[in-house]
Amino acid sequence: MEKDLNLAVLIDGDNIPSKYVKEMLEEIAKYGNPSIKRIYGDWTKPSLVKWKDVLLKNAITPIQQYGYTTGKNSTDSAMIIDAMDILYSGKVNGFSLVSSDSDFTRLAIRLREAGMTVFGIGERKTPDPFIVSCDKFIYLEILHKTSTEESQSTKKDKISAVDKITPKVIQLILSTIADLEDEDGWAFLGEVGALLQKKQPNFDARNFGFRKLTPLVKSMSQIEIESRKNPKGNGNLIYIRSTA
Repeated sequence: MEKDLNLAVLIDGDNIPSKYVKEMLEEIAKYGNPSIKRIYGDWTKPSLVKWKDVLLKNAITPIQQYGYTTGKNSTDSAMIIDAMDILYSGKVNGFSLVSSDSDFTRLAIRLREAGMTVFGIGERKTPDPFIVSCDKFIYLEILHKTSTEESQSTKKDKISAVDKITPKVIQLILSTIADLEDEDGWAFLGEVGALLQKKQPNFDARNFGFRKLTPLVKSMSQIEIESRKNPKGNGNLIYIRSTA
């Protein structure tokens, strides 16, 4: 994915905890320049007070949206309308939709149909339809760094929240290697990672407790790793193949 994308970051304030904002914006910056940053919600609600403290520090523009009908989330409509306005303005070539709400599934699909790159960010409770409608989906929980002041019990809770590398995950990785392997069974790890992302937008080594894909595959007995000198520059390229 391009690193020079101009991104519109649209945050569902009713649906995302404010404690994630710093790590969330740091993550978004890896994929492009967040030239537009807006958050939507009814700022008269006490539940959004915590957000007010971080908006100025992070240059996020709050968009007021009153709840016209009890039980209905008008924030969704305001965010969707704004997204389409931004799309037609031609000022961005990508969006980051920050929500755990499946109501944004159709929006993500429509933006991608228009040629936009769409990054979804939300909690693990996010429904699958929204996840698979994005080019890449990132769980907020893996971005929230463990504080050095946290108790040991809290750290254990975080460790237990890491996904296990199940047979289904192993098969996904092995089949992806098979899709890309050369005559000797080797596949370039960079291409494997890119194809894994296309197959499963929420695939992320951090979900399994690894910072990168390389240490994840190194932990798997079913995979052999070979480091080769990069013929086009400095450093090495990592190739992998199945031993299963």
